[in-house]
Amino acid sequence: PGSARLARLPLARVKALVKADPDVSLASQEAVFVLARATELFVETIAKDAYMYAQQGKRKTLQRRDLDNAIEAIDEFAFLE
Repeated sequence: PGSARLARLPLARVKALVKADPDVSLASQEAVFVLARATELFVETIAKDAYMYAQQGKRKTLQRRDLDNAIEAIDEFAFLE
C-alpha cells in the first residue's frame, strides 16, 4: 500500500497547514506524511492516557479535565502546560 493509506489525517489538509506557516517555503510529500503520522501518534497517545483518567471517574467519555490530568501527570506532555 502507498504511504497515503498509512495516514488517517488528510494529507492535503496537513500540507495546507504546513504551507500556512510563513517560515516554510517547501514541504516534500514525505515530510507531510511524517508530520501527519506523528500527529496521529501524538493524538492517540494523549487520548489513551486521558482515557485512563476518565475510567477512574467511571466514565467512558473523555472530558477536558481528563486531558488536563494526563498533561499534568506525564512528563512528555509538559510542553502543553
